[in-house]
Formats: sequence, C-alpha cells, structure tokens
Amino acid sequence: MLMTRASEYALLSLIILSKASHPLDVETLSRELDISKSFLAKILQALARKGILKSFKGVNGGFELARKSSEITVLDVMEAAEGKSPAVFNCSPTKEDCPSKQASTCSLWPFLNRLQGKVDAFLGILTLEAILEE
Repeated sequence: MLMTRASEYALLSLIILSKASHPLDVETLSRELDISKSFLAKILQALARKGILKSFKGVNGGFELARKSSEITVLDVMEAAEGKSPAVFNCSPTKEDCPSKQASTCSLWPFLNRLQGKVDAFLGILTLEAILEE
C-alpha cells in the first residue's frame, strides 16, 4: 500500500503547519485533524528526527517546518512517517532481495520495478509547496 494513514496524517499536519505563523502543539493539530493525539505525536516526532520539522518544548512549544515547503518532498515525508520507502507492491527493489527467490523468472518483476521507480521519482520531485498550490 502506497499511502497509509501515517503518511496522510503527516502531509495534512505539514499543510496546517505551513500556514501557521507560530509553532503548533500536538493537541491543536490532533483536534484540528480529528485524529489520535498519541498516533500524531509519533508521526510528528519521526518528521522532526528526519529534519522535516523543528520541535520546541515548553508552554509555547510545538512544531514548525524546519525547511521551506519547496524543499520538502512527498517522498521525504512518506519515508519519515513510514520508517521506510513507500512501496506500490510487495515486491523487492532488486532480484537478489526477492523473498520468494523467483524474481529472475517472474514476468511481472521488471514491470513492477519500473513502476516503483517512476512512482519514487514522481514523489521525489513533488513538494509540499506544489500540494499547497493545488
């Protein structure tokens, strides 16, 4: 599955944060998005660890973008939220890593591998700024 809830919530949070004039806390974001505060906190912390968000502690703490929206790609966000690269199919990126060891005889593997490459390339150039302009 390409877009999970974690990726969706990460992108929605970044859209809200990009429009905010000051850091927003998890409570505010979870209320606005109507999602679990604990689940969102984990996602935002993952984004902060990857340098997509800055986090601030204390009474006026919260999160804000660490980079310009034009410098944050959807691929960056999805990899941070998921902890791995997004996959279109459960197919390995190399024939050697194929869990079934059938990639060399699989007639779908070349197609799926090319498709994954195109999806990765697209997500790697699609920025948060482009989403905001839609």
